[in-house]
Amino acid sequence: MLISDRVFEIAQQSEDKCRTVFSELERISLINTQKVLEAFQKEKVSESCFPGTTGYGYDDLGRETLDRVYADVFKAEAALVRLQFVNGTHAISTAIMSMLAPGEVLLSVTGSPYDTLRSTIGADDKRHGSLSFYGIGYRQIEFNDAGRPDLPLIRKEAADPTVKAILIQRSRGYSLRKALSLDDIAEICSCIREVNPGASILVDNCYGEFTDEIEPLEAGADLIAGSLIKNPGGGIAPAGGYIAGRSDLIEKAAMCLTTPGIGGECGATLGNYRLLFQGLYFAPHCVCQALKTAVFCSALLEELGMETSPSWNEKRSDIIQAVSLGSRDRMMAFCKGIQSGSAVDSYVSPEPWNMPGYNCEVIMAAGNFIQGASLELSADGPVREPYTVFLQGGLTYEAGKLGIMNAVSSFI
Repeated sequence: MLISDRVFEIAQQSEDKCRTVFSELERISLINTQKVLEAFQKEKVSESCFPGTTGYGYDDLGRETLDRVYADVFKAEAALVRLQFVNGTHAISTAIMSMLAPGEVLLSVTGSPYDTLRSTIGADDKRHGSLSFYGIGYRQIEFNDAGRPDLPLIRKEAADPTVKAILIQRSRGYSLRKALSLDDIAEICSCIREVNPGASILVDNCYGEFTDEIEPLEAGADLIAGSLIKNPGGGIAPAGGYIAGRSDLIEKAAMCLTTPGIGGECGATLGNYRLLFQGLYFAPHCVCQALKTAVFCSALLEELGMETSPSWNEKRSDIIQAVSLGSRDRMMAFCKGIQSGSAVDSYVSPEPWNMPGYNCEVIMAAGNFIQGASLELSADGPVREPYTVFLQGGLTYEAGKLGIMNAVSSFI
């Protein structure tokens, strides 16, 4: 690492003013850690849950127990936690399928979803998308001029009887809008229930787990879905995803993942579930470390006069920190600084590439133990104006802090 004396000095000033924010994040981590421990104890997690199964995977104690643990932690009726989910997009798509029949309409009330999910459900950049590959109708509602959920328009559009499912994206994704708070989600859910009580509400919970004291199911959602190589995997889960919520929708989701008649009864765990249990055990602490890293990053770069979102002292509902760097060269330098400050592949130089699912080049810097693991320190973003880097993760605050200092030293 090549960290300049000037960066060390500014970093100390930045860290000092973050102490109160750090204390609040640690308080939330303690609450969520207690929640996880109590779920483990209630479901009698034991060594016998860890060996795993092969083949069909019938009667897998670890798989069945982890499903119940996730349901307890997220206050769900049931959960589906599977290595067979290849990513978060797969888990979310499966959840959507569980809520809809061909010809019914999915309404996104938070604008366009992630690029990868947009291509999956058949949406485009227009307000009314095309029918998806699955025969599902799709519409979306943009945020209002203040960057907030447009509740009057949501109420109007959700009242359409063909709308059978609602999608809420909690995280900002690759955008500069704020992540939704749990109060925001509760307000949206209440608005929808008034006009269409039969519609099922799904929250894309990626990047948001354990950032607050409660989760979206407690705010009125029917389903949540996410990736195990993000927050709930604790930096240890090697792959997978989860869906949690209403038991009838979870049963349908299991049949979408496998096939009707089999559902969640199959799926070999191949000895990996020890890592999934252990990852969930560490998750609240690791999310706290990632949030502290993001707060520090924001404070440091604001000291240097750069625009960040959220600001260092704003309440957070996901682990993503957006930093608008203003130029392609500075964006490249920041990402290369994050890469060279990593424990893994520090000698690699990230370069923009045409990543599947995106309509422009994307640069990704991540020296990760798990490929694509967003809870580990990474910086990425689409290479387009205003050249915003989206920083995520930091399994330990100390390593995250050093990585950011190294990145900043590369261009000041």
